[in-house]
Amino acid sequence: MKSSILALFVLVPLLLFAQNSDYSVSSYLDEGSKAPNTRYLGEAWLNALIHDDAELGYNITKATFKANSTLDWHKHASVQVLIIVDGQAYYQERGKDTVILKQGDVIRCPKDTEHWHSSTKVSDVTYLALYSGGQPTTWTEVVTLEYYDEVAEKLKSN
Repeated sequence: MKSSILALFVLVPLLLFAQNSDYSVSSYLDEGSKAPNTRYLGEAWLNALIHDDAELGYNITKATFKANSTLDWHKHASVQVLIIVDGQAYYQERGKDTVILKQGDVIRCPKDTEHWHSSTKVSDVTYLALYSGGQPTTWTEVVTLEYYDEVAEKLKSN
């Protein structure tokens, strides 16, 4: 009997103060879903934190790429902002040198600018991508393993 009364004193307040489930809450900490391997080499996970929200007007996606993985060349109909949350990344816009981005770095890619980004050869990368939900990504050219390896070797020697 004492244990039943004790259970009531513990459970009733928990039920009364439980969070309201009427909210749509996603977690930045979730790994997400493994991305279908169609526009990149290697392994990637995507977590669409905010997607196709017409009122907000942009998407926020958390992406994690395992080391030695890369996206193909692509462009967006809007500005894209990448926030490096963990690890290191390669980033290149067409006609410019490749740079290494590190945890804490934020880079802005102008709209309609062809670019690619990836993990480095030796480091996974997790980043938040902010971009408009209006038009889909335009994929332009495959980043071959040979090109990726060439970029990695050049950056390693610098």
